[in-house]
Amino acid sequence: MAKSESAQAGKTTNTKPTGSKASARKSGAKASKAKPESKPRFDAKFLEDMRRKLLKERAKYLHSAEEYQAEAESLLATREPGDVQFDEEGGEGTTVAVERERALALSSQARHTVSQIDAALERIENGTYGDCVTSGAPIPIARLRAIPWAAERVEVKAGGLGRR
Repeated sequence: MAKSESAQAGKTTNTKPTGSKASARKSGAKASKAKPESKPRFDAKFLEDMRRKLLKERAKYLHSAEEYQAEAESLLATREPGDVQFDEEGGEGTTVAVERERALALSSQARHTVSQIDAALERIENGTYGDCVTSGAPIPIARLRAIPWAAERVEVKAGGLGRR
């Protein structure tokens, strides 16, 4: 009986370390998977730098939008009704009309960029800044530094991975 007891003890002893190693591996795998999820992707300094840069860009684009809008209104105010010239020299309209449309288009583009910046500021607040809004994959830091309001990865923006 001593042999069977020692054999059982040996089995038990051998099984425990193997089992504990396996469970340690499993718990280690779980721990390593849990760490990236709980740890924020960006540190507070990076996010504060991006917030500051976004606010500066927002002010710049908002100012541009207001200037272009004022230019368009000024062009409209200086134009007399019936000023449109339809001859060989005037083409199908005047330069004033073309300049006004250009100013309105530039104002609209600047306001669109302001709305993108506002969305980026909101993503900083809710903790999703730096994640592609289409694919969920991380946006490279170099892209965020170049365009802090970027909401999509280049591949997705260009119509690659995320839009198939």
